[in-house]
Amino acid sequence: MGNIWVTSDTHFGHQGMLGFKNDDGTPVRDFSSTEEMDERIIEGWNSVVKTGDKVYHLGDVFFGSKETFKSNWNRLKGSKRLLLGNHDDAKFLAAGGFFKKIGLWRIFKEHGVTLSHVPLHEGSFRHSVVNVHGHTHTRKSPEGPYRCVCVEQTNYVPLNLEELRVI
Repeated sequence: MGNIWVTSDTHFGHQGMLGFKNDDGTPVRDFSSTEEMDERIIEGWNSVVKTGDKVYHLGDVFFGSKETFKSNWNRLKGSKRLLLGNHDDAKFLAAGGFFKKIGLWRIFKEHGVTLSHVPLHEGSFRHSVVNVHGHTHTRKSPEGPYRCVCVEQTNYVPLNLEELRVI
């Protein structure tokens, strides 16, 4: 069995991501175009993920041209699973066969980890020690047992579940 990787909030093709600013006025994503942004994400993904690996994408996959997304998506290595985010087109993503599985959360009891798009209330991941999530982009996770894997916080590279495990 291959490795298990986790990433979130790629927002492939999302022109608006290029205009978002942090609280200090710096760009959330400092790219000159969505093509440059997408290429950086693809490069980071494929730098660690191998063909037999699994990748859990914690939502907000793309926001733009479906044709461009399809082309980019086919370049990504690994067997992909989706935990739906608030910007995901669930019907399109499910019908397109892009993901082996689609859900709302995934619990890895053996690792002490619950994966989700948004940070969960601490009482709702009682079978885990840490909630690995996306959604917050460059903002810090809530206080407590949380770990954000938004691409902005992982240098556009998925993290290995072994790095995130608690037990």
